[in-house]
Amino acid sequence: MFKRIHHVAIICSDYERSKHFYTDILGLNIIAENYRAQRESYKLDLALPDGGQIELFSFPGAPSRPSRPEAQGLRHLAFVVDSVEECVAKLTGKGVEVEPIRIDEYTGKAFVFFADPDGLPLELYQA
Repeated sequence: MFKRIHHVAIICSDYERSKHFYTDILGLNIIAENYRAQRESYKLDLALPDGGQIELFSFPGAPSRPSRPEAQGLRHLAFVVDSVEECVAKLTGKGVEVEPIRIDEYTGKAFVFFADPDGLPLELYQA
């Protein structure tokens, strides 16, 4: 029935800061950028390498997302990478705080967590 995830929607608190993070730090390409005046909201469509997308929204007065302690609902967004270590080096070189690399006890694969500017947990998972 399902083929793949089409998109993940993220609501940010500071549009320019998050746009910079997802495009300049993470290197995602912009598909489309629209300002919706009636909603005082930006919608930025970002391309993922597998054809999926991230939709980045800004809404005035949106409440903060609880991350710690972990709340019910979507836990984190994970990206497959060829080398967790190389990606960590790139991220830390751009000033992003990254947790220590861990090994998945079931698969033996390396993974690591970091956060976007609003504290949304993001994961890199070794291919």
